[in-house]
Amino acid sequence: MKRVAVIGGGPAGLMAAVTAARKGLKVDLFDAGKDVGRKILASGNGRCNISNVNLSFFDYHSRQPSFVNHVLNEFDFKAFEKFCISIGLLLKTSVDGRVYPQSNEARSIQQALKAEALRLGVQIFTKSTVFELKKNSDYFVLNAQKDGEIYEKVVLAAGSPAAPQLGGSNSGLQLAMALGHDIIEPYPALVGLHLEQKLHKKMRGVKIDAALSLYLNGKCSETVKSDLLFTDYGISGFGTLDISTLASKALKNNKRVEVEIDLLPLFERQHLVAKMGRLCDQIPDAPVMQMLHGVLPRRIAAVILHSLEIEGNTCCKDLNAKELRRLATKMKMWRFRVIGTHGYEHAEAAGGGVATEEVNPKTMESKIVPGLYLAGEVLDVVGKRGGYNLHFAWASGWIAGKNI
Repeated sequence: MKRVAVIGGGPAGLMAAVTAARKGLKVDLFDAGKDVGRKILASGNGRCNISNVNLSFFDYHSRQPSFVNHVLNEFDFKAFEKFCISIGLLLKTSVDGRVYPQSNEARSIQQALKAEALRLGVQIFTKSTVFELKKNSDYFVLNAQKDGEIYEKVVLAAGSPAAPQLGGSNSGLQLAMALGHDIIEPYPALVGLHLEQKLHKKMRGVKIDAALSLYLNGKCSETVKSDLLFTDYGISGFGTLDISTLASKALKNNKRVEVEIDLLPLFERQHLVAKMGRLCDQIPDAPVMQMLHGVLPRRIAAVILHSLEIEGNTCCKDLNAKELRRLATKMKMWRFRVIGTHGYEHAEAAGGGVATEEVNPKTMESKIVPGLYLAGEVLDVVGKRGGYNLHFAWASGWIAGKNI
């Protein structure tokens, strides 16, 4: 019987192990943590946004969109739903297309996958870091908890450096590199951003619906509308996470990165000027801070006035048209320099990894090392927020296990 080693007990590794075991293969799964599927348990605040019904290669950052497209076509949402039913798991879909377990608990996914793997005879070795993987003429030699074990096939699904507190590391990339693969330098993705200016510290804890535009070397690359959270280090919130992958990659490539914040995306600038003018007419003797607090959270209003050198106790009637335009411009086009990310520990995923040009998307087999299959975050593919990264893990793991 053909022996298969799966390195990594995350979503891609578990999927590959189950799929390979269903073919009657003898599968050993190695994971460095105390249990498999720890990232599954932590995702979606314990609910686990397991997939998305609206899957497209446009939802991923990859140097090879055709690679992602093939993987998604091979294992789409309907195929994933069918697999979930086969392990006793029902799904539910939210109005925005995000998919969750019907139980609303991430643990139900982790336990169903683990139970199916054990039922099929998969041997799971936890607290077992694979520190060496060598390829001889017809087999692999794997050194971990069981030194010198021999396998005909290996699935490398050891994840990325994201979330080291949940087992994320560079170990899979190092194993791939030692076997001859090119590695695209990894970077944090879906992560908070650090800002150069210190104004954000005065607004920390304030959340607002906003539009964020990402500027790379002075050119607008992306605009999103979502919630924005000011923090002690800079900005977070869903809008920030949505632009963070491009921002992080650009920082890695030494580009100038800026974010322009539109605090009131539902107002056009001239309309906002007119609105504030009418407010001032209604309360002419009130301080401008009172008027501005009727438009924005107080701490944001105070920082805007400070940045424009307008005294908060200035009477509304003393504000001239030019100052109203300056206020509106700042609210609509407040630009900050981005100097870093909040790091792997706070990142939901990571970009970079094994170059997809060196992997066959039809099988997930390495073009460099026959018999080696790669799946999940170890590859240079990173998706948007909303279940896309987990679906790519399921899909690539399924293709790998199916084609061993």
